[in-house]
Amino acid sequence: MGLGTRGKSKTAAKSRRHTRLRKRITGTAERPRLVVTRSARHVFVQIVDDTKGHTVASASTMEDDLRGFEGDKTAKARKVGELVAERAKKAGVEAVVFDRGGNRYAGRVAAIADGAREGGLDL
Repeated sequence: MGLGTRGKSKTAAKSRRHTRLRKRITGTAERPRLVVTRSARHVFVQIVDDTKGHTVASASTMEDDLRGFEGDKTAKARKVGELVAERAKKAGVEAVVFDRGGNRYAGRVAAIADGAREGGLDL
């Protein structure tokens, strides 16, 4: 466990990291927030305008067109990043603020960011 956990659970430490990040990150209409939520099997991505409280675009590995996609979880996460970038472009979003949700910027979280960049979003 990382510093500052002092015997507390991993989920409590992740929650504290996410709270600490959210103090600095807010999404606006011009530059909404790209939120990553990760479970053991799936990843979920939303682009949120915090001023209105609306979700502009979203994508996840649970969608029908990604269910049949071959590859490991990291490859699917990259595909989700590309898909959410495509949907954001249709909604008129060019740039986003990346909110990793308390997760480490590695593995599937980094693959989502790379896929979104490949899709044309400015992170």
